[in-house]
Amino acid sequence: MLSPLDYFLISIAALLAGAVNALAGGGTLITFPVLTFLGVPAISASITNTVALSPGYLGGTLAQASDLQNQKYRLWLILPASIIGGIFGGFLLLQTGEKLFNELVPYLILLASILLAIQEPVRTWLVKRMGEGQSVKLENLTWLPVSIASIYGGYFGAGLSVIILSALGLTIEDSLTRLNALKQAVAFTVNIAAAIFFLFSGQVLWTVALVMAIGALIGGSLGGRLAGKIKPSTLRRTVVTIGVIVSIIYFVR
Repeated sequence: MLSPLDYFLISIAALLAGAVNALAGGGTLITFPVLTFLGVPAISASITNTVALSPGYLGGTLAQASDLQNQKYRLWLILPASIIGGIFGGFLLLQTGEKLFNELVPYLILLASILLAIQEPVRTWLVKRMGEGQSVKLENLTWLPVSIASIYGGYFGAGLSVIILSALGLTIEDSLTRLNALKQAVAFTVNIAAAIFFLFSGQVLWTVALVMAIGALIGGSLGGRLAGKIKPSTLRRTVVTIGVIVSIIYFVR
């Protein structure tokens, strides 16, 4: 049974996560550990986290809607894969026993921290690749790497944006801005698909999810206003450091 103090801590964590997601990404590395440290079972914490934070991805998608207008074919190609992957990842999570998932958690958090840490090198690689003007057309296979990324997103989700951006860059030649718009749409679709699937799991802590959703939305708004005042790279390094420390704590436990 969570106390009023626990809900206050959860709301603060969600607010920070919303701001971090708006500025650099990696908010799950804040909210998930807080939930588990307060005694919420790991699988329930992951599911509640996905349901609570999924609406926040809508803002990023709408913000880049203009960059999606001429990419309808790509959306028709990859969004079904995103939906199926998100649901399948959620299904795998529900099939994972609590004991096994607890053993996987430190590895998942460490993986998410690494993914966040390599975000800038991935972007640099993508920019270089687009500048090379490669002529090989692999777009029809984009659904394959996106499916793999989506399964991970439905299962855990932290660091998903980096995986999706890399997956898209493997097969699509376009500007980073347009790829980023596709990434936002895929991340939103994966999280919403997984969240809807989780609605019927019986594992969602609804009062916690509501508190988190409100906190994340407020945090996202604040994060948007802070854009330009805080360097995303500095914030990203901070979140990565937190993630590594948290993973070490989980390993020790």
